[in-house]
Amino acid sequence: MRQILESDILGEKIHFKRLKNGLDVYVLPKPGFYRKSAIYATKYGSNDISFVVPGESQVTDVPLGIAHFLEHKAFEEPEGDVFEMFSNLGADPNASTGYDATSYYFTTTENFYECLDLLIGFVNRPYFTDENVEKEKGIITQELLMYEDNAHWMVYFNLLRGLYERHPVRNDIGGTVESIKAIDKDMLYRTYNTFYHPSNMVVFAVGDIDPEKMFEQVESHFKEDLKEQGKIERMTTQEPEEVFQREIRHKMPVSRPLFAIGYKDTPINKGGKELLKKIIVNGIVSDMTIGSTSDLYSQLYEEGLIDGSFGGGYTGEMDYAYMVLSGETANVDLLIERLQDGIDDIKKKGPDKDLFLQAKRGRIGRFIRYFDYVGGLGPLFVSLYIKESNLFDYIEVLDSITYEDVKAGLETAFDEKRRVVSIVEP
Repeated sequence: MRQILESDILGEKIHFKRLKNGLDVYVLPKPGFYRKSAIYATKYGSNDISFVVPGESQVTDVPLGIAHFLEHKAFEEPEGDVFEMFSNLGADPNASTGYDATSYYFTTTENFYECLDLLIGFVNRPYFTDENVEKEKGIITQELLMYEDNAHWMVYFNLLRGLYERHPVRNDIGGTVESIKAIDKDMLYRTYNTFYHPSNMVVFAVGDIDPEKMFEQVESHFKEDLKEQGKIERMTTQEPEEVFQREIRHKMPVSRPLFAIGYKDTPINKGGKELLKKIIVNGIVSDMTIGSTSDLYSQLYEEGLIDGSFGGGYTGEMDYAYMVLSGETANVDLLIERLQDGIDDIKKKGPDKDLFLQAKRGRIGRFIRYFDYVGGLGPLFVSLYIKESNLFDYIEVLDSITYEDVKAGLETAFDEKRRVVSIVEP
């Protein structure tokens, strides 16, 4: 299946082809651009710990952190280190594991098609042995212990543990020291063969690239008789509406308290433009209420209750959603009181129309500028893809947001009854 997606707002085109094995391949040509980038991602993240393999009937449960473990092991080949191979081609590679996706990508100014072969090739060739799995356990264990000493990491993940009682988003993406011990070679191959099938994956490339050549080159990496697999059934949890723990305090060697304030939202359990609208509306609500140009931000800053570390934002996925405000302060309790009072006052008065227009235009401008940043478009594309949307859907929905949408969004945002406070104090 071939298709060309177009955006009149952006003046851009994306070429799309779905291969016979179900792999989605997208190309955003940028004629004359010096840099090129490609990303190869699977709809598989740390939340996928309980599932039914296509063709089976029994539920498979795997240890926490196995998606992240797979990402680490993917870069190891019998012939050597993949990072070094990319470096020899003049490319900058990287990878990331999130709650809902794992991505491998590179950016380069030369040897793009050679780098593309390397990217598709090493992800398609898992190499797990008893020896290299045991070695990796030690590396990841040290990484986990290092994060436990990071106050910014601790304040954020304690917040998620307070917001959610059962949903796997409450778990560390990397797992735990104990869960990592339970991972073995056979388990890695089982999860790889389930989630790294082409029909659960996507390739996106951007730059001065010939779409037809790109499609042919990606397709050459797969056997002609490889067909789509059945649907992976992911087990869901019944997460309560209320928060799990209202306040979590943790002591660490910090000079002054760090805080994260979260407001649990109700997910809509679907993707597409409806999810995008919810995300964008709440993002604008955040900008207008506690963004750096808001009156409340200025008041709290002048009183010395916040500084440049203060910020906020909205996270919205199909099955979980929350607003977060975080930073450092000398007086956490007073800040929380003043912050909630200020937000409640804004909700009573209603959002300022001029501030709404300013916030919306700012978001449109920042999104358009993304298209000049080749290296950042891939991860953004994947984050929208797993929400069953794309780059053009996003700008279309953003452009359609009205003042009334934001007014309605503000009325349900920042619900104190569903608020969690996480504090790391000296």
